Amino acid sequence: MELVIGTKRWSSWSLRPWLALKRTGAPFREIEVQLRQGAASDAAIAEHSPSRQVPVLKAGDLTIWDSLAICEYLAETYPEAKLWPADPVVRALGRSAAAEMHGGFQALRGECAMALEEEPRAVDISEATQKNVRTIVERWNQLLSRSGGPFLLGEWSIADAFYTPVATRFRTYGIKLSEYGDNGPAAAYAERLLATPEFLEWERASLA
Repeated sequence: MELVIGTKRWSSWSLRPWLALKRTGAPFREIEVQLRQGAASDAAIAEHSPSRQVPVLKAGDLTIWDSLAICEYLAETYPEAKLWPADPVVRALGRSAAAEMHGGFQALRGECAMALEEEPRAVDISEATQKNVRTIVERWNQLLSRSGGPFLLGEWSIADAFYTPVATRFRTYGIKLSEYGDNGPAAAYAERLLATPEFLEWERASLA
């Protein structure tokens, strides 16, 4: 398999399936395309991606060009990795949370881009982004309360892969979750996401 990703410092969409693929233990070749280089980036991505976006997973003759679709393919192909829980109710909740991230929170994504190379700093965020943060804190606490943790559905899952880039944003932009309805569990969860071996491997490589 080959996973085509964007620049590790910035590509939150690439990070998500990369984490899931790492969890499977399956061997794969990683192809990193440098972003923010205008036409050169576009041409490099177009060599691999029908959508002209990253990430892209190539598995034999199959090409998958969406981060959530890649994760679902991996969950089906490597059931032993338990990327989704066996319980259908818990799995449905996890899929809802991942899809909510996949299709929402545009204000947070636009205003607070993933930037692993930047030192943490406190910034003022817009009302729209504040609303996104409150919703995320509510969702995290809702799922953590139901599962008992340590991750959203209990054991690590695709839902956690989708929120790991969010945790980096909270860290980089000095967003204190206690100011958005959290009394501790959500902030602790964000720290756990950033302490997983897979994320630490990605972060080290991004800064090398």
